[in-house]
Amino acid sequence: MQRLSALDATFLEVEDAVSHMHIASVALFEGPSPAPEQLRAMVAGKLALVPRYRQVVRFVPMRVARPVWVEDRHFNLDYHVRRTALPEPGCEQQLQMLVARVMSQQLDRSKPLWEMWAVEGLRIDGVHEPWALLSKTHHCMVDGVSGSDLLTVMLDSEPTPPVPPLDSWAPRPAPRDSELLARGLLADVLSPLDALRALRAPRALATRGRDAAHGLLRLREITQPTPPCSLNGPLGAHRRWATARAQLSDVKSVKAAFGGTVNDIVLACITGGFRELLSRRGESLQTIRTLVPVSVRAPSEHGTYDNRVSAIFAELPVGIADPLARLRAISEQMADLKESKEAVAGEVLTSLAGFAPPMLLALGERLGTRLPQHNINTVTTNVPGPQRPLYAAGRRMVEAFGYVPLGGHVRIGVAIFSYDGHLSFGVTGDYDTAPDIQVLCSGIEGALAELLEARAERAARSMSSVR
Repeated sequence: MQRLSALDATFLEVEDAVSHMHIASVALFEGPSPAPEQLRAMVAGKLALVPRYRQVVRFVPMRVARPVWVEDRHFNLDYHVRRTALPEPGCEQQLQMLVARVMSQQLDRSKPLWEMWAVEGLRIDGVHEPWALLSKTHHCMVDGVSGSDLLTVMLDSEPTPPVPPLDSWAPRPAPRDSELLARGLLADVLSPLDALRALRAPRALATRGRDAAHGLLRLREITQPTPPCSLNGPLGAHRRWATARAQLSDVKSVKAAFGGTVNDIVLACITGGFRELLSRRGESLQTIRTLVPVSVRAPSEHGTYDNRVSAIFAELPVGIADPLARLRAISEQMADLKESKEAVAGEVLTSLAGFAPPMLLALGERLGTRLPQHNINTVTTNVPGPQRPLYAAGRRMVEAFGYVPLGGHVRIGVAIFSYDGHLSFGVTGDYDTAPDIQVLCSGIEGALAELLEARAERAARSMSSVR
């Protein structure tokens, strides 16, 4: 049995009938779509590499310790790998509606917390017999960056898939409640000892403590509430989902012309999108605050499927009309955030939650999601995916999009995913209060177009001065 980390357990505890804490990727492939037995064989051949996919969550009696992963004695692959088709004409809007409906349904906690949907009936210009693969996974199993590794594991790097290894998996006997209780009490005793072991590396501990202290000073700033706006408020149980696209080469050309990082330019485009959305809604704000999850996974930890994330908080300058001024403001701010060690402080705070009695932790997290939130307007995740083609059952993946869950009183979230030269934006919105998320998507693409136009104008001026 492996016990959930404090952060993983939190993703379970904050979930309720309204806030569902699963993440997803939506991948588009060239066809024809694989037969049901081909898709099943592809997934079955990789299960030995991802043991979590055949495990369920077991809660410890009386919540005296965090839950554990145990193997599912009734695992049925056909329950998790599903198939559906879009009606005519099979447009992208229909796919987006399907994704929103699937993601509005909570995962069954009595089974391994994932589903995979093959979607047929798509019609997309320029793609031969397209089909989609929707992969839905609970956040307690995997964070975004590790999820990108998981996508690499489940798919193939060559059109001809390798012969899968023999799988001799058999579930271990399920632990009794008395065993879970005894081990949970023992884990509570050992937790402080784990912290004391860190004292054996005093230099690393001192560096981490200094960085965390600097970050905590910066985190105090987010206690200041943001101005009220339509981006925040109570959520319904249903979701909307829409997409935007960009080319990584275009973003890099803007970077070459005006400086900053790829992440700075992406955030500048999202800022432009939110500016357009709020303008259409008749709201005028100078900034909105976004939570940006940051991977704190060490290189040696790639290939593990738990959560290693912290967060920084960025102010998006939606009040700035000029696209280059927006980019400069974001670049300066992100450089400052990097120096502030804010992400390190966030991770330290998260790890400290592991010392709280799990029952009290659960009550605190649930209370936090039900109270009005005045400090965060939106969530923005950015996951770098593989920059090489991937395949499913010999079919090439054309592009992929992410889905970010909503919780608390945050009504819109943006997931950015890069793959094989493509940059995609998956925008999640509350069904009742964010019917216009397509405006945000169009604004993101429009903001990049403005930056590309500014780059072209600069290049033209440079050519004129040479002549």
